Amino acid sequence: MKGHALATVIMVLLSTGQVSAQETYSPDRTVWGQPDLQGVWNFSSVIPLERPAFFGNKSELTPQEVEAFKAQTELGLEALNNQGVGGYNTFWTEMGNGDDNRTARLIYPADGKLPATVEGVPVQVGGLGPDEPGERPVRMVVGGIAKNGPEDRGLSERCIVGFNSGPPFEPNLYNNNVQVIQSKDTVVIMTEMIHDARIVSLYDRPGLDDDIRLWTGDSRGFWEGDTLVVETKNFNSLTQSFSVYGSSENKLLTERFTRSGPYTMEYEYTLNDPSTFVDKIQVMTVMSKVDGQLYEYACHEGNYGMVNILRGERMSEERES
Repeated sequence: MKGHALATVIMVLLSTGQVSAQETYSPDRTVWGQPDLQGVWNFSSVIPLERPAFFGNKSELTPQEVEAFKAQTELGLEALNNQGVGGYNTFWTEMGNGDDNRTARLIYPADGKLPATVEGVPVQVGGLGPDEPGERPVRMVVGGIAKNGPEDRGLSERCIVGFNSGPPFEPNLYNNNVQVIQSKDTVVIMTEMIHDARIVSLYDRPGLDDDIRLWTGDSRGFWEGDTLVVETKNFNSLTQSFSVYGSSENKLLTERFTRSGPYTMEYEYTLNDPSTFVDKIQVMTVMSKVDGQLYEYACHEGNYGMVNILRGERMSEERES
């Protein structure tokens, strides 16, 4: 679906409730006195990352404006549900909570648009369509550049990094779940996609040497009032900095987890990467508490799918020879 139509459908689904400054919420405490962030949280959202152009500088919708879009809802949903073979209809799509009427999750830059990229930054779009031209390393999450070997496929297809597992967490079609587990000196942030567990040390200890690089970086955390602040660096150069842009090698990510209600948590992050963007990026997403468990996503489809992709390409080459 084209961007304008999809953005329209997204905004139609918004709640009529206004976003306003919430009353101060006092979260439950753990036995050692820290705010209790534990449990399973869903970070799906109907709010687009960037503000659609037709909203101009408008940051929020009024209830009347939401009502004006409702007439287009059925047409938009019908278009999504009739994609045909090769796509997911809305039955499978997580729409998020309806307590947010913003027109973008991006809170900086103020215009609701990603900042410009540095000249020469690599761009790998990826997707479920044909392979796109490019060279290794393949940093895209979905898709690939060829089928000569697993190194030509996206990181999610290779079962290395989930398509929405971050960090940072960015909503996608489904499985937008994360579990937080706390002890006095450590927080574990475990994602559903490919069940990656990030262990965040809360006590004062040196970070990793600069020459030690990890897929999800090296995370250190501390409490700022009732907010858990997690700073992550030492990413390897094999993932994108953000979205379809750059390399994560020089990325510094600061995440903030704040309980805003008994069933909600504000997740805000700031991304600084001067080798990819000319300015910082700040995003806020409202997470919702899930009354359930986080189940292992073992990436079985990717495991045997990879073999079948490469085998199919070899058979095609054999027929052409």
